Amino acid sequence: MAVDDVHHKTAGAKEWAGLGVLTLAVLMITFDMFVLLLALPGLSADLRPSTVEQLWILDIYGFMVGGFLVTMGMLGDRIGRRKLLLTGAACFGVASLASAFATSPEMLIALRALLGVAGATLAPSTLSLITEMFRDARQRGVAVGIWAAGFTLGAMLGPVVGGVMLAHFWWGSVFLLGVPVMLLLLVLCPLLVPEVKNASAGLPDLGSVALSLGAMLAVTYALKQVARHGWDLVPVAVGIAGIVLGVLFVRRQGRLSAPVLDPTLFRSRSFSVMLTGLLLFGIVGAASMVFITQFLQSVSGMTPLQAAFCMVPGTVVAALSSTVSPLLAQRFRPAYLIGWGVLGVAVAYAMFTQLDPHSSPVVLIVGFGLIGLFEGPLLSLGINLVVGAVPVEKAGSSSSLAQIANEAGASLGVAIMGSIGAAVYVGNLSAAMPPGVPAASAALAQESLASAVDVAPDLPEPQAGELLAVAREAFTDGMNVFAAISVGILVVVAVLVMSLLRHVPPTGQEEAAATASDEVSAG
Repeated sequence: MAVDDVHHKTAGAKEWAGLGVLTLAVLMITFDMFVLLLALPGLSADLRPSTVEQLWILDIYGFMVGGFLVTMGMLGDRIGRRKLLLTGAACFGVASLASAFATSPEMLIALRALLGVAGATLAPSTLSLITEMFRDARQRGVAVGIWAAGFTLGAMLGPVVGGVMLAHFWWGSVFLLGVPVMLLLLVLCPLLVPEVKNASAGLPDLGSVALSLGAMLAVTYALKQVARHGWDLVPVAVGIAGIVLGVLFVRRQGRLSAPVLDPTLFRSRSFSVMLTGLLLFGIVGAASMVFITQFLQSVSGMTPLQAAFCMVPGTVVAALSSTVSPLLAQRFRPAYLIGWGVLGVAVAYAMFTQLDPHSSPVVLIVGFGLIGLFEGPLLSLGINLVVGAVPVEKAGSSSSLAQIANEAGASLGVAIMGSIGAAVYVGNLSAAMPPGVPAASAALAQESLASAVDVAPDLPEPQAGELLAVAREAFTDGMNVFAAISVGILVVVAVLVMSLLRHVPPTGQEEAAATASDEVSAG
């Protein structure tokens, strides 16, 4: 590599400004996921959806995002990542505007589905564009860290900004927030972000596209349904069918000269190990959000907005950690930063194993803050290792796989960890059910802690107080078990990364060594 080539790879002010625009796009992905939770009571009162329709309103967005990631990553490599991003942003803006004025549950479900398809274009497009804009390894590491912080900020701002909006406007106002952001993206992206595509990719194999869509949609549907309703026959059968389609998809790629997803990507140790790490960490992280928010609201008695504000310190720390970690990785090996960081997260979960119903919310706030502080290296450096391990022309596929690892981990975490927590809750509550509680009320209370909190006021004292006490105790027991399992998973991730990736040098050192060698040769 010539010295001049290295200088040409250094990003300037235009690229950093473009990064800001791309980060806005991914911020909206998580913002839109979390803001709906606060708007649900208002839209339910207005549109009057059935229980099934309400679940689809909640789930369809993430369902479509997860299902279309592989297809959108492939499509971006072929038609152009900026073109795909702009198309997705336009659809996202239009669907957001229409969602604000939905007149029926069916209309809102359809529009949320369109938002999910559009959202699936944003993450792989933005991350793959970053790999092209920031060819210098050190700059790319910092850029990916800022990009990852965008997801965290979206998760933080969604409940907070949504709560403020709902205090003054109708439920549809929360959807309007995405419109100006997408308009800004449509105006600035063509000015600041280059077009990138894989010129040699050729036409997509339609059979592979169909198999990947079928596999991802089926598995995503199954995981979300299992998380909601347990291990019923239909979601399990759909999940098995999705796995079969996934196997057929992988086998088909091995026979194609220009595969949609290149199986040789997994020969890179950095690529495969970090995908595994992101998947396992996603299992723990998504489930923790469910347990922590339920504890704050149903055990500590907070409102949703109060619970959201309790999460703000941790999300701010997480955003800062994702941004600072790439700078530390220029001096220290990424494997050790990631590994010790994951062990730091394990300490927070060890704290959660000691929770009881009378624990102060401060324990949750501090624990969530520790999680935010120590997860930054894994999220920013891990994703950078994934996208940096493959050729730039395949960045769309690698970016989509990084997102799939996160999405699949989150869905698995809610399904598996949620089921474990629910099993402990039901078992302990059944064993300690206060005498005199009617059978119908007891059955409702066993569905969830939130149901127990709802049904208790209808009971006379002392049954109401006793039911709340044992239900909160049973839920906390389930959270203790979840936290203990999470500690074990996190230790496995830390050992896996530190043992298998310890050879990876600090960011930019390989490139610096190559540059020095070229200088000596030129001399």
